[in-house]
Amino acid sequence: MSKNISDQIVEMLVEAGVKRIYAITGDSLNPVNDAVRRDGRLQWIHVRHEEAGAYAASMEAELNGIGCCMGSSGPGHIHLVNGLYDANKAGNPVIAIASTIPTEKMGLENFQETKPEYLFQDCSKYVFQANTPKQAINGLQTAIQHAISMKGVAVLALPGDVASAKLESVHTSNNNFYTEPRITPSHEHLQELASIINNHEKVVLFCGHGCRFAVDEVMLLAKTLKSPLGYSFRGKIFFERKENPYAVGLNGLLGNKSGFEAMHQADVLLMLGTDFPYSEFLPEKSKIIQVDTKPERLGRRAKVDFGYCGDIKSTLQDLMPLIQAKTSTDFLDKMRSLHQEIEEIYDSYVEEKGSEKNIHPEYVAYLVDKLADDDAIFTVDTGMSAVWAARYLKAGKNRYLTGSFNHGSMANAMPMAIGAGLSHPDRQVIAFCGDGGISMLLGDLMTISQYQIPVKIIIFNNRSLGMVKLEMRVEGYMDWQTDMVNPDFVKLAESMNISAWEAKESQDVEEALSNGFKHEGPAIINIFTDPNALAMPPSLNLDQVKGFAQSMGRMMVNGKFAEIVDTTKSELKYLRELI
Repeated sequence: MSKNISDQIVEMLVEAGVKRIYAITGDSLNPVNDAVRRDGRLQWIHVRHEEAGAYAASMEAELNGIGCCMGSSGPGHIHLVNGLYDANKAGNPVIAIASTIPTEKMGLENFQETKPEYLFQDCSKYVFQANTPKQAINGLQTAIQHAISMKGVAVLALPGDVASAKLESVHTSNNNFYTEPRITPSHEHLQELASIINNHEKVVLFCGHGCRFAVDEVMLLAKTLKSPLGYSFRGKIFFERKENPYAVGLNGLLGNKSGFEAMHQADVLLMLGTDFPYSEFLPEKSKIIQVDTKPERLGRRAKVDFGYCGDIKSTLQDLMPLIQAKTSTDFLDKMRSLHQEIEEIYDSYVEEKGSEKNIHPEYVAYLVDKLADDDAIFTVDTGMSAVWAARYLKAGKNRYLTGSFNHGSMANAMPMAIGAGLSHPDRQVIAFCGDGGISMLLGDLMTISQYQIPVKIIIFNNRSLGMVKLEMRVEGYMDWQTDMVNPDFVKLAESMNISAWEAKESQDVEEALSNGFKHEGPAIINIFTDPNALAMPPSLNLDQVKGFAQSMGRMMVNGKFAEIVDTTKSELKYLRELI
């Protein structure tokens, strides 16, 4: 049988390092599906919803350097869009093939016709519609190179007739090039950077995901400068460990007081590898220095005084010989003491474990951190699940944490766990899922079941859209249409051939988690958590806090809270702190 374009596409994907394809086959995508079957080197993962496939491919790209998903004509590839938005914003190299209707039918408003070159423009680094066989091969090579070089999504729109066309000779490289340039500021800029740091006493480091491969260099700089070390949510898993004597916690929407205060009391804030989106949390009086591999990001979030283009590892290696060691630990000690106070408050939430069907989610997250492997991969849903992960999950020897931190989508944790579980079967994969999130893409639990992916799905079952409810209350709205009626997740799991455990009382949580973690196959741990567990960002002003308190059935009397309904001590304590 002579080779067709789909055979060459499979060859190119294999050469690029792709291991599996996440897709639902059908109509115009069938030629590619058949080529994958005949070749045998790529695994075809039959997801139940293309959005889940895009998230799984994104996670695989984040961990392994490249991922691939596909969607058939019209609705099939449209379903990819949300996951591709997330991948593109996260900087994950994903190849997406959007099969389309035959070329002869285009432009006539035919069945399942879309315009992929417009549809995917805003969620990719490159999108190309191939209308001839040669264009398909040239376009795919270019797409792969864009994805791996520009760190994002590249889309090839592929009509079904082109996919099945006979392969002709083409003039393009069969190779893809994973370049790893060493990017550093100029010598003059490094001297300028060192001079600023050397001439100011209170320097704070704020580290993001861009420090992933520069942990040792960052720690050496913190040690040399006696600097408090804060981090973004995406960067915390590399630095938030008990033995880190410089850690002061998160800043931002899910941050804490110590991370916030360290920034605002600093003479110099050094932002390393972070495109921190919450401008309102950044200081206005401190000098701000930003280092990033993408110079277009410099200064777009904050009033940056000095911006440098460089990867963090190379930049710090070249910077360190120019840095003068500092001796005073006064500022560091002050911020560390404040951080310890915050940690003790978080510990107090754990001690109050909750009541029947109102288990404190803080206690659950604490136990997960305690029981999880030292190299576990965590995926977290957007919403309250992310709050508990932000506060209680700590770094291990090689732990990894991710979520929809840039795009902020619901329902990401479970499909991300699919990608992590398939690409790293040797590591424990744990998904922090809200009941709202897991319900949105519930069908892809069958993908986990079908391939027996050994992921551990923890459902924080608070019977509500918890974060939305909180947002509505803070803004003074009635929290309407936020409650959820959920299925019996244990029975549902069992019907899908997934083992499941459940905890309705706090004393059952540790056993349920332990059993689920020890189980060799996929597991669901359904935990009935407190729907009124409180989590608010430290940016709320007094009026917002008053509004929230009143909406919860409390009132302010002489600047102090007077309870008029039952509430937990931890909620009151936290509200008082905010005031």
